[in-house]
Amino acid sequence: MAIETSTTPTSIVNDIGDFHQQLTAILPRLRIYALSLTRNRDQADDLVHDTVVKALAGRQSFQLGTNLAAWLFRIQRNEFISGLRRLRPTVPVDTTVAEALSHPPHQESGLIMREFLTAFAKLAPTQREALLLAVVEGQPYDVIAAHTGVSVGTVKSRISRARDRLEHLLTDGDTEPKSDNIADEDTAKASAGHSAAL
Repeated sequence: MAIETSTTPTSIVNDIGDFHQQLTAILPRLRIYALSLTRNRDQADDLVHDTVVKALAGRQSFQLGTNLAAWLFRIQRNEFISGLRRLRPTVPVDTTVAEALSHPPHQESGLIMREFLTAFAKLAPTQREALLLAVVEGQPYDVIAAHTGVSVGTVKSRISRARDRLEHLLTDGDTEPKSDNIADEDTAKASAGHSAAL
């Protein structure tokens, strides 16, 4: 007993015609399912169209005698999921945007500030006061002299020595011990200037 497996051109035409008829009959159900997926008429129509195009292109993979509706709904579902993946929100990576979102490191500026404050604390109190009044507050030398009760020359000397000492401490480090006689030296000069003026 031999089974005839050859297909005649008439049976192929009938199968194709049958496929088209079944596909046409399922279109309203495909549209309802597409509307339930997309919740938008235009997108649902596009999804049905894409589903039918894929079904017609892959018609040879459909096995006759199986459930055509299930096969089409599977194609439609997969096409919908693929569409969602294509529309997944993405963030363009632009160098200007990326640079604007990033922050420069702050560790180095913190270390520099800490070194400065340590060096500034090593200055004599009279030098610190004169330097703060001149540089931070921007007061003129004669106002600082009147505020501290010393001559303008002493104020200039204190500021100059404070700047030199800060530069030395920041560039070379603390190689020499802090001398307390700097403040005494300034006070001695100030008192000598006052006694000479009297």
